[in-house]
Amino acid sequence: MKLKYTYLFFLGLILLSSFTIMKEGERDVDIKLLTAQIDYEVGSRVILKFSTSENVKPLLYCSNSYGSTLVSPTFESNTLEYTIPKNITHKIGVVNWKLLQDGVSLSGTFNINPKAEVATIETYIGPPSIEAGGTDYTMLVVVPTDSLDNPVPVNTLVNAKHQFLSLEESHNIFTNNLIAFKNIYSKKESGRMLVSSESLGTNSKEFTINISSSIPTDFSITAKRPHDYADGNQITTFSTSIIKDKQNNVVSDGTFVMFFIKNSKGNILKTTGTTIDGIATSKIIHPDYADNWVIKAFVDGMAESNDITVNYQQVIEDFNVAFSNNNRDISVGPLQSFMQQMIPDGLQVKLLIYKNNKLLETYTKTSYNGYVYFKLKPAIFENDTYNFRIETAGIEKEFNNKKLW
Repeated sequence: MKLKYTYLFFLGLILLSSFTIMKEGERDVDIKLLTAQIDYEVGSRVILKFSTSENVKPLLYCSNSYGSTLVSPTFESNTLEYTIPKNITHKIGVVNWKLLQDGVSLSGTFNINPKAEVATIETYIGPPSIEAGGTDYTMLVVVPTDSLDNPVPVNTLVNAKHQFLSLEESHNIFTNNLIAFKNIYSKKESGRMLVSSESLGTNSKEFTINISSSIPTDFSITAKRPHDYADGNQITTFSTSIIKDKQNNVVSDGTFVMFFIKNSKGNILKTTGTTIDGIATSKIIHPDYADNWVIKAFVDGMAESNDITVNYQQVIEDFNVAFSNNNRDISVGPLQSFMQQMIPDGLQVKLLIYKNNKLLETYTKTSYNGYVYFKLKPAIFENDTYNFRIETAGIEKEFNNKKLW
């Protein structure tokens, strides 16, 4: 019986000892934050210190907008020290931290603030071309950053500068939401504007804005030619006056001008040109018969010219036609111009062949040394009677009932 009680006594002691050890293992670790500072300048060294009564080294979880990391501590004299890594302290923003220790609920935040310095200036500007007149504008956007590529503090001064012709201007603007911006309006004149910016002693590079003329206004046109004969050879040149906008700026080089020509038959001819120093020119060959032209020019949808009239005199009043070789060889000429000289090579001559009032064939040739020759082959035109019509320089001649054999 004594043995039984002795066994029970020792079993009770063992259970009591186990319960005491378990309660000691579950005891909370007492850790307190010693660092009171919550604002740091970007790039500075950040150390979080904690006091502890136990020899424990829990990890510190850190997170910012760029990512998360775990930091191991150093332990000395019941003090835990966590050195925050540079990839976190070199970026501005809020950093959240939490101590990873069972039984310890300790977390907080600290701020990494930007430096009041400018190492580089990122500058954006556009559009690169605007219209003169004072209503169109380009926008300058400036992003000053520190040596660690962080945006500078809010309300950092930026000086926006621009030069145009003899005028130089500067405007103070301030950063907000990481940037500073300025709308730069055009002037009444056209030209090139130079734009730059400066912040805390750091300057941007130079940018160029082209201020082009605005919508052109109506203009006048003239015609120039070596003579007024319709020889189908010489060139008539059409020119505009200096085309300007309503601010009296010369329009940009390359402005497209279209010349419309209405002849006496109601047909429309067209030629085009582009401006150089505000003047557009275009050329067209003379007609080969007497004609009256009415010319008007347009800058499509924006401006138009006055109407001008150009008259051309007939140079060929008559021409000879000779039939030979059984009427199968036809010679047209000589074709003579206004001084009785041979017409320049290239005058168009048409031969139209009919039978029973039905057009069988049309041949077109150009003159050479004042003559044009046609040869009718027996394989195409059998021996029979045909009607012929010859057209050139606005003159028509008919030869009826010509027999081929």
